Amino acid sequence: MNLKDKICLITGSANGIGEKCAFKFAEYGARLILIDQDEKITNISKILEKKYNREVRFIVGDITSKKVLNLMETIIVNDFKRIDILFNNAGVIRLSDDISKLDEKDWDLQVNVNLKSIYLVLQKIIPIMKNQNFGNILNTASMTGSVVGMGGLAGYCASKGGVIGLTKCVALELAKYNIRCNAIAPGTVHTPSWEDRVKAFKDPAQAKKDFIARQPMGRLGTPEEIANLAVYLASDESDFITGVTHAIDGGMSI
Repeated sequence: MNLKDKICLITGSANGIGEKCAFKFAEYGARLILIDQDEKITNISKILEKKYNREVRFIVGDITSKKVLNLMETIIVNDFKRIDILFNNAGVIRLSDDISKLDEKDWDLQVNVNLKSIYLVLQKIIPIMKNQNFGNILNTASMTGSVVGMGGLAGYCASKGGVIGLTKCVALELAKYNIRCNAIAPGTVHTPSWEDRVKAFKDPAQAKKDFIARQPMGRLGTPEEIANLAVYLASDESDFITGVTHAIDGGMSI
């Protein structure tokens, strides 16, 4: 697989899956535009440039803000002149015992970051891809909300389920422009976000055991395993694949 000199934009790229994908894409030759609210993205960009001798641009900010979206568009149009790969990966998760107890602010946050941000980014990126008559879009969905439900995650399930429907629609609309769109649906992955979720339980040690117990393979996934799939879908080797949600869940959905 080869991403040499591909221009790739990754949202939510400062931690977990997004961070690992940034390193993996750079390893395979991509030039990167990274966006995240976490200022850690500044150091990640410097490390990538030094380690892989790649061009890396970064934006610190909220992907749903007009300021960040406009700056993103300016960098693509004026500096890179094109965009090969868009990876909509930004996401958040909020827990609640049941939907009747889910705070409206937490509902809005999850829908805005997990789903609406994709719509907002696509509105900027699709005209560019149409004009160049090629492009490749990846969206991070989840097994939770697309194949399986999970109590306490109503907002997350709703937003990630929406990503699946949006992915299919975009793939169908843009196929004639030589633009592909696929989704990645991870199971439970060992990330900083997952660690934070576990710490919120009354008994974190038992919570970890419970998370692992529901995985037929007896372990959690790793960000690198998700990144390996993302590289394949971002590469030309997957050129005949579009509109598909790719489960990578250790058998969680069996």
